[in-house]
Formats: sequence, C-alpha cells, structure tokens
Amino acid sequence: MRYLVLTDIHANLEALDAVLADARVRGYAKTLVLGDLVGYGADPNAVVERVRALAPAAIVRGNHDKVACGLEQADGFNTVAKSAARWTLDVLTPEYRQWLAALPEGPIDVDDTVQICHGSPFDEDAYIFDELDAVRALKVATRPLCLFGHTHYPMTFELSAETFDSAGPATAGEAQLELKPGSKYLVNPGSVGQPRDGDPRAAYAIVDTDHRSVELIRLKYSIEDAQSKVIRAGLPEVLAQRLAIGR
Repeated sequence: MRYLVLTDIHANLEALDAVLADARVRGYAKTLVLGDLVGYGADPNAVVERVRALAPAAIVRGNHDKVACGLEQADGFNTVAKSAARWTLDVLTPEYRQWLAALPEGPIDVDDTVQICHGSPFDEDAYIFDELDAVRALKVATRPLCLFGHTHYPMTFELSAETFDSAGPATAGEAQLELKPGSKYLVNPGSVGQPRDGDPRAAYAIVDTDHRSVELIRLKYSIEDAQSKVIRAGLPEVLAQRLAIGR
C-alpha cells in the first residue's frame, strides 16, 4: 500500500494544496492524517473540508484540534497559540467543530505495518524530541512503523536488535528510508503548514509498505499568500512571520 502522510497542517491552505498537487503526481492510494489540522493558520474551514474530501484511511486528533472544537481548554498553550485557538473556535462552522470533536485519539493501527499517533504511542500529547523519548515510544509501538507528528520536525528513529539509530532533519531537506525486516521505526514527516526545523518548505511523507520505504518530502508553496491571510484575519503577526523562516 502507498500512503500519503500528512500532519500539522495548522489551517495553512496554501501549503496543503501544494502538497496534495505534488502527491497526486507522485501517486498514492490512501491518506493518513496525524492530527492538528487547525490552529495558527487562517483557513481552518477550508483545510477541514479538504481533509474530509480525502476520506483518510486513518486519522487521529491533535492537541490544537481538541482545543479548537471545545473539547479542551488552551491552558497549556502560550499567548500566541491561545489567541489563535480562540479565533479558530470562533470561525469554525458548527459542522466542522463537531467533526473535529469526533476524531479519535491515537494511536491507531492502520495495517500490519503501520501505526499512527499525534504525539507518541504512549501519550497523544507527548513530544518526541530525543532518543530517550524515542526508545520509550518504540518499545510500546505495536507495528514496525509508527508515524507521529506534533513537534513539527522531520525525524527518524530506528531500533533493531543490535543498534539504535536516530536522525534529525535531513541536510538536504528530504530523505529516503528503507524499512529493514526485524527493525522498528519511528518517523515524523514534519509539518505541512508550520515547519520549525529552519526550512520553511511544506513537509510530508509517502510510505510504501510493499516496497518497504518512507520518503520524506519538502515542497515550496506560496508562503506570501498564507502570510497575507494570517494578517488579514487579525491573527498574531508572529504567526505570519514564522512561516518565512520555518521556526
């Protein structure tokens, strides 16, 4: 099976549309969504509409999704994130708020090879930044490949019987990973709509379980258009500024 993997879109329609157009050219059969469709960006309704139209094979909620639909309060958010969450809650249609509220908690086993979650397989809101976090996650992961998001950093971790290997963002912005028999993998494709690894290009992945491969992809999109929408919406200006620097 060939999966398109999307996470942390954060209401950035320009980034999402660019990714979907690129993915159609590369080819895929089904879509996996790892949460945080909304928050920060200016197009929450349009992004939810796009994702629903994809009819994902599996999807989990993110922390911003939970706050934006009213399931949780924004107590743990910083001032900027709280402001964006309040704005998103106000502009989301009742139908889309209800749809977001019904999204399942991760992890979810997609097939015999793939598991998905938002933060980690042991806690949907936990962050995986380092090797200690990764080892803990890999030990509880129920499939050879666990896909996660939340940090907005593309990362890969491999646990085999002999070694543990990790890699941060690829130097060239993209990477190809071969899934070896007997190993377990933890992969973050990076954020579609708000990258934070210093590369402002949209990030996504394609997983091919038949060929046992994961491709981490970076893609240019119209950052200026996304920035203009953020400013016009009255969202905090820093949310527009950070799109250009990928931080």
